[in-house]
Amino acid sequence: MKASRSVRIGGASGFWGDSATATPQLLAVPGLQYLVYDYLAETTMSIMSRARARDPALGYATDFVHAAMAPHLSEILRRGIKVVANAGGLNPQACRDALLGVAERQGLRPKIAVVAGDDIMAAMPAWQAQGLKDMYSGEAPPQQLMSANAYVGAQGIARALSWGADIVITGRCVDSAVVVGPLVHEFGWSWSDWDRLASATLAGHVIECGAQATGGLFTDWELVHDWDRMGYPVIDCADDGSFILSKPEGTGGLIHPAAVAEQILYEIGDPGAYLMPDVTCDFRQVRTEALDAGQVRVSGARGRAPGTHYKANGTWLDGHQIALALAIRGIDAPAKAQRTAAALLARTRRMMAEKGYQDYSETSVELIGCEALYGAIARPLPTREVLLRLAARHPEPKALLYLQRECASCGTSMAAGTRATLFGRADVQQVVKVFSFLVPKEEVPLTVCMDGREECIAVAALSGEHAFAPVLPCAEPWRSPSGPQARVPLIALAWARSGDKGDDENIGVIAREPRFLPLLRDQLTPQAVRQWFSHLVQGDVKRYDVPGLHALNFVLHQALGGGGSSSLRSDPLGKSFAQMLLDFPLTVPSDWAT
Repeated sequence: MKASRSVRIGGASGFWGDSATATPQLLAVPGLQYLVYDYLAETTMSIMSRARARDPALGYATDFVHAAMAPHLSEILRRGIKVVANAGGLNPQACRDALLGVAERQGLRPKIAVVAGDDIMAAMPAWQAQGLKDMYSGEAPPQQLMSANAYVGAQGIARALSWGADIVITGRCVDSAVVVGPLVHEFGWSWSDWDRLASATLAGHVIECGAQATGGLFTDWELVHDWDRMGYPVIDCADDGSFILSKPEGTGGLIHPAAVAEQILYEIGDPGAYLMPDVTCDFRQVRTEALDAGQVRVSGARGRAPGTHYKANGTWLDGHQIALALAIRGIDAPAKAQRTAAALLARTRRMMAEKGYQDYSETSVELIGCEALYGAIARPLPTREVLLRLAARHPEPKALLYLQRECASCGTSMAAGTRATLFGRADVQQVVKVFSFLVPKEEVPLTVCMDGREECIAVAALSGEHAFAPVLPCAEPWRSPSGPQARVPLIALAWARSGDKGDDENIGVIAREPRFLPLLRDQLTPQAVRQWFSHLVQGDVKRYDVPGLHALNFVLHQALGGGGSSSLRSDPLGKSFAQMLLDFPLTVPSDWAT
């Protein structure tokens, strides 16, 4: 197929539940060729597992059908805009059927392709018999899994587009695949053109979280205007793999090189070995360049062959949990909140024991408003208003009903100023945990289906053994100048963003000026970061250099209390870690502090 000068793609969703304003604003962009939607995360797969367990017809992102497509399907088809979405989740066929039903009621006949094969539940017994282990813990998986899916790549998407699909729905492909597939199709790239595939992966990674690329979660949030009209990302991708990021005219948000850099480092782990199904990416020399007030050019990704295995996740039921929220106000509110939590746990433990139930398997007490997550670095600020968050986990759902019920009593029998049911009665929920493992690509064939046509795609031939990234030149050491010095927080010298990868935490730190980076490397060591978060992190901390962005990327292992739906914490996805690190004290030349 003859490629155009560039391919224009709009990123219309960063997660299941993203704003319904994204699709209509992106449809106002002239020359738009693709709308892509990313809905899936590990936590989302857990939610879909619970939904499918209740109703076999569910397990997909219903928002895609009813909020994103239904109101706009006629215009999308009229303008010839292609749609690619991993909205299928655990049930892509049901997602397709629901969308076809919407189209039929509107008198439309879109060509909808489904890419399947990521569901590997049928193969699990054989792999378990062969000694399958968790890739992180080394433990064997539980016998009864709710779901098991491989993180597949973009080859099925590209094949479906070559068949003339208007809409491509996938299951658990990696987030960036919804962009990689269209770019390979449009430009006719080879599946062994590693640098271009890495660049396409970077393009997909930048827009896969929606407005996070256009000012959302930016460290300098004061610069980001009109949050009520946040613009969603548009990328113009060139044949060499570079791309220009912008947003729809007249929308809020901010196009800024640092905001894009934050997103580039978001949840990537080792930036020299970002492992994807179609390519192993090296983002260490990527650069972001402001072209004007509304455009940032991104370039410099490099790639090499991917490995021979897919990463896969299984979900399994591991008991039940409940999280209560109580508002407590007045003199000594924190002390009253702590005593309330202790009393509720003691009372319900006694009641459970009397009925033969075992103790809670885990509990969590957080005083929101008292910097509960900060640990030893919390500021001792007095407060007269606290949100007590009390969470507990138990193998038996009925055991948690005691805490659910007894919570209400403290509104009249414990601390003055207590609102015992701030958000109404809390529900007992299933705990769905994630089991991560590797499976051979050759044992996970993909299928593409559209209008009765079906084709199996074997992708293993386009992978290879893992190759290490080239060694970077030695970084410039910090030479402390003589003269007066000052203490400043990290935010004075850097931007930062954080996010989760299972139970691990990723914090990207970008120097505001290149001259700051040697000092950051000298003082923001892995040991210092580990100590800063010692109350939260159980594993080690690794640091990676990203010289192209003048940045450091930290991975904090076992930092999230299990992560996702497995964590009882109020921040199971680690979104606040960067904000806590930005208070880290640095010793700098005094003229840097002015």
